[in-house]
Amino acid sequence: MEKIVRQGMLYDLYGELLTEHQRTIYGELVNDDLSLSEIGELHGITRQGVHDLIHRCDKILEGYEDKLHLLEKKLAEES
Repeated sequence: MEKIVRQGMLYDLYGELLTEHQRTIYGELVNDDLSLSEIGELHGITRQGVHDLIHRCDKILEGYEDKLHLLEKKLAEES
């Protein structure tokens, strides 16, 4: 599965568990297809800061999936 597709699916399932700031930044990446630089400019943070936040969110969302397996179950139902 392509990384951005997986990120979007995990965001749809677990995004509400992120902080508002994390949801906004991560949503702009996966839903609005903005670059790290564009997101940084919008929020007054560096591209590296956006990268670090996205990486942290990826780990958080993957952690929820490791514990709850909702995406795995959803994909199994669709097969």
